[in-house]
Amino acid sequence: MTELRVDHLIKDWGETRAVNGVSFVAKSGTLTVLLGPSGCGKSTILRMIAGLETVEEGQVRIDGQDITHEDPAKRGVSMVFQSYALFPHLDVRENILFGLKVRKVGATEREKRLREAAEMVGLQDFLQRKPSQLSGGQRQRVALARTIVSKQPICLMDEPLSNLDAKLRAEMRDEIHLLQKSLELTMIYVTHDQTEAMSLADQVILLRKGEIAQVGTPLKLYEEPATGFVAEFIGTPPMNVIDRADLEMGLGDEKRFRFMGIRPEKIRFSQSGLSVEVLAVDYMGAETVVKLKHGGAVILARIEGRPDVYPGAHLNIEWNDQDVHLFDQQGDRIE
Repeated sequence: MTELRVDHLIKDWGETRAVNGVSFVAKSGTLTVLLGPSGCGKSTILRMIAGLETVEEGQVRIDGQDITHEDPAKRGVSMVFQSYALFPHLDVRENILFGLKVRKVGATEREKRLREAAEMVGLQDFLQRKPSQLSGGQRQRVALARTIVSKQPICLMDEPLSNLDAKLRAEMRDEIHLLQKSLELTMIYVTHDQTEAMSLADQVILLRKGEIAQVGTPLKLYEEPATGFVAEFIGTPPMNVIDRADLEMGLGDEKRFRFMGIRPEKIRFSQSGLSVEVLAVDYMGAETVVKLKHGGAVILARIEGRPDVYPGAHLNIEWNDQDVHLFDQQGDRIE
C-alpha cells in the first residue's frame, strides 16, 4: 500500500506551459483518473511521475520520499502505455518476463510470477504466441500481466484502452478495475473518456489547459460541478449550460448568475414552461435524446422510451428548481 503525492508540478514546452502548478494526492490502494480533453497535460503529468519527462518545478513523492529526480527504474512504479509497448520479436512469455530479467529476478521467482499473472489475465494458452498473433484485447492483457509480475505498488496507465472497440473496452475496463482492487495497487489512469473515468475512479482529477478544474469523486463532479466547463464535460449527453441572455423566462430575484445549467435527464415535456422547437430526435433504445431550440440556445433533453415528437414540432419543457445549477460571469459555480 503506497501513497503518491504531487506538489505544484510545472512543465513548459517552449513558450507554452503544459502543466501549471498541479497538486494532488493519490491515497494508497485507490484509483485516480486524470481526465480531460486532448492537450490538457494529463499524459505529461503521468510521464513526469514515471520519470520519463523532467520536472521543472514541483515535487513527486512516494510515501513521503522525494523521487522527483530519481532514475525511472528505481521509482517503484510500473507503466502501461497506449501502444502496449510489446517487443514484436518476443513471444508473450518473454514479453511478460522481460522486466524481471533486466532486474535479475531469480528464475524460480520469475516462473511463479508468470503463472500467477497469466492466470489472472487469461493468457495461459497464449504464452508461445508473438504479439502479431494476438488480438488487441490480448495484447492489452500482456501489458497488464507485465505490470502484475513487476509487483510495483504504483501503476501508471496512459489511455490503455483507446485502441480497442467499444465492447472490448468495457470488458477490459472491468478487468482493470478488478485487478487494481485485488492487488491493492495505487493506480493513476489517464483518459479523455469520461465513461472510463466515472466507472473506474475513486478520485477524478479533471484538467483544463494544464490546470486542475476540479478534484473529487465521480458523484461530486457530476452533481456539483465547480465550473461551467466541468458541467459540460461530465455527463452523456453533457449538461446544458445556457447563457441567461438566451432565456426568455422569469429569473426571480437571482441577479448574480450569468449561466444556468440543467442536466438533460432532468428535463421533461409539459403543458406550460419554456417554449422550444424540436431540431432533432435521436432514438437510443431505452431512451431518446431530443435536441431543442429556445431563442439562441440549443438544449438537449434525455427522455425515457420513445416520445411522440418530431423535428419542427413546438412544445414546452420544464424542470425542478432544485435541479438547476447557476454559474457566474467567469463560469464559476454559485452555491
